[in-house]
Amino acid sequence: MSDENANASSKPLKTWTHLQKARKRPTEYAIVSTNLHFSTDVAECPWELDQDLPVNAWFRKNREGSPLQHSDWDAFRDPDELVYRTYNILQDGQENYVCGLLEDFAEREHDASLEREWLATLSLLYTPSRYLLHALQMASAYLVQMAPASTISNCAIFQAGDCLRWLSHTAYRTRELANACPELGFADAERRHWEEEPAWQGFRELVERALVVYDWGEAFVVLNLVLKPAVDEALFRELGRSARVYRDDLLSLMCESALRDSDRQRRWTGALVEFALQETDNRQVILDWLERWTPLGEQAIEAWCAHLPGEPGAAQRAQGATAAFRSGLNLT
Repeated sequence: MSDENANASSKPLKTWTHLQKARKRPTEYAIVSTNLHFSTDVAECPWELDQDLPVNAWFRKNREGSPLQHSDWDAFRDPDELVYRTYNILQDGQENYVCGLLEDFAEREHDASLEREWLATLSLLYTPSRYLLHALQMASAYLVQMAPASTISNCAIFQAGDCLRWLSHTAYRTRELANACPELGFADAERRHWEEEPAWQGFRELVERALVVYDWGEAFVVLNLVLKPAVDEALFRELGRSARVYRDDLLSLMCESALRDSDRQRRWTGALVEFALQETDNRQVILDWLERWTPLGEQAIEAWCAHLPGEPGAAQRAQGATAAFRSGLNLT
């Protein structure tokens, strides 16, 4: 080897090899988020162990073998370019806001001023939602594990964190309401309501079926295009509207805060669908999944909203909003 070639080959890299082609200074997002899944390097043996191990067979079937395919999943980018550092900064501010609401309304003895009819509604339709939110967290965590690119996994893990956040706030409000109105069954009746009350059976069926969808692509479509939008529109938007009617300003403001998380989740969802549609065959794959799952989402909204007081037309609005979200993805 000539001295010139030797010097060229030993010249230190200015950045990671997979970022060199950009020919510009990589962003923090590019450095800490892209091309991190080594398990995608060898399709026939994702975890670089015995090919016959169950974990390898699982990923070959449910990730590499998914009908949802792309030649370069690693090229996907989160439109918000969130990383762990910026996510924590963002949500620290949101948590300070919600905690401030909780403290302020507790000082005013807010729960003592709520109407009996509304308290009964909260017992039936709000506090049992921690079961639903936990299911959303688990489904999001499954996407973290199974997504074919680290940039997709990152979006999913932040979504899982969002779900845990609202699960925690719901549990906190459950205890506050139980302290204020122990006779209404708060903190005791939620599991029975979740398992037996007609209002919850549509969502319960939908989440139980969603949690046993193992193909990563279908799991993404079910969760982010059907289940999560249905929860956002029913539990957060329509419940928040009804809360305003019954002067439960605390819940109304908390629901508005939750919808800020939902807006961000919809941005990365839309970006991933748009990215997937670069491959022509994926359009029909997604449409077929939506045809199978959308009716369950609409039924869940209908059953839950039927028990929501103070806001006639809640089910129609929620169903229309979820349909508008999917329509905006340009799938048809």
